[in-house]
This record gives sequence, structure tokens and C-alpha cells, in this order.
Amino acid sequence: MSGLRTSGPARAGQYLALLAYLVFLAFPFLWLISTAFKPARELASLHPTWIPENPTLGNFRQAFDEQPLLQAAGNSLLAALGAAVVCVVLATPMAYVIARHRGRLSTAATGWVVVSQAFPFVLVIIPLFLILKNLHLINSVIGLVLVYVVWSLPFALWMLVGYVRAVPAELEEAAAVDGAGRLRTLVSVTAPLLAPGIVATALFAFITAWNEFFFALVLLKTPEKQTLPVVLTHFLGAEGVADLGPLAAAAFLATLPSLVVFAVIQKRITGGMLAGAVKS
Repeated sequence: MSGLRTSGPARAGQYLALLAYLVFLAFPFLWLISTAFKPARELASLHPTWIPENPTLGNFRQAFDEQPLLQAAGNSLLAALGAAVVCVVLATPMAYVIARHRGRLSTAATGWVVVSQAFPFVLVIIPLFLILKNLHLINSVIGLVLVYVVWSLPFALWMLVGYVRAVPAELEEAAAVDGAGRLRTLVSVTAPLLAPGIVATALFAFITAWNEFFFALVLLKTPEKQTLPVVLTHFLGAEGVADLGPLAAAAFLATLPSLVVFAVIQKRITGGMLAGAVKS
């Protein structure tokens, strides 16, 4: 057992690497917050500072005055929630069938997942646009939700298949021996153990849809239908010069929902995993 223990220098190196990685991830976000609260004179300074010398909320007021951020956030929230719900509803039974009944269907579905993730957005946008146009869903949040579901479903299915396979089939067999039907077994035995996976899949679909830009840019035409990532591009001038203060303020506000959702849900994911680990 002593050979499996990590030595002091090795453990210190691991912590240093983890700290460096956290700094690497946190730097853009911290700089974004700093920029959002800086007045225009500090933003134009040749010697930028981490902490604003004269913090201001003027960038936030200007951002809301210049662009319909609340309306765009509502559109993004509707699209993200719709995509997450539909994706989970479709992926959960599909993942169960693939995980429990291995064969050609399972192999074909796995291959579909791998191949679908290899296609870039540019290759599929024209067929999607034509299909949605025939369905009269261009410039529609419902059409955008359908696109997000199609794009997120393969990876969501792959995630849930792993969670289903982690649930011992012997638990379902024991429930059947005790007289529980298939539906009762799925609801009372399997579903509670799959809860962390379902939550993680919903979180993935939500964040993917919330941050998506390309499909929303192509499919949504009128300003009142545009999502938050598209509206953020309106802070760029005609020559590509960014209105940096309001842009940073709006971008900071746009990141908050994802952070809040993750902070709330990650506790449920961890708690569900621990609860599932001690079920008998």
C-alpha cells in the first residue's frame, strides 16, 4: 500500500499544477469583471490595473440603454430551458434502451454519436436553414430550440448511457423478483439512481444553448427575437472597434446565469451520487 501513496514533492507538484490551471481559467473572468467597472479614462490608459481606481456602474447603465439586454436574456433563457428539457426527455429512454439492450442498435447509436460530433456547424447550417424554412420556423425561438436539441442530443445520449450502465442491472432484477413491474422498477429503482446523470445532462444542454452564437445569428433575424450572445456583438462599431466598457458589463451579466445554475445544481449532482452509492 505504501507504494501507492503519493510522495510529498509529487503531491506539491500536483497542487501547483492545479493552482496554475485555476489561475489560467480565472484570469479572463477576473479581467472581465475589472473592465466592467472601469470608467472610460481607465480603459484607455496605457498602464492598466487589476482593480479600478474609480469604479463605476456607468458601463452597466450604458449597456442597458444601448441594447435590449433583458429581452435578449429572456430569449436565451427560453431557448436554453426548452433545449434542456426536450433533450433530457428524449435522451433518457433512448439511453436506457441502448445501455440495457446491447447489440447492433447500441453500436449504431454509438457510431452516430461519434460521427455527429465531427461535423462543423458550417456543414449543417444550410440544410437546417432549408428545413426550418419549409416548416416556417425561421426567426423563431421554437426553431432554435429544435436545432439545439438536435445538436446536443448525441452527446447527451452518450452521457446518459454511461450513467445507465453504472446502475447495476441486479437491482432491477431484484425489484422484479419482489413483484415490481417494469414501470414501477424504472420509476422507483432506476430513476433515482439516474438523477445525477439527468441533472448533469440538463446542465450540459442548458449551458450549450445559453452560450451558442452561430445558429442564433443565422436563424434569428429580427432584434426582438435575438439571443444574448448575438446582442453582445452589437457593441462592436462599424469598423470593428469594441465599446469595451459596456461590452464587458453586458458580457459579465451574460455569464452570471450559467454560473448560478451550475453552483445550484452541482450540489445536487454530488449529493445524488453519494446517495446512489449507498443504496442497497
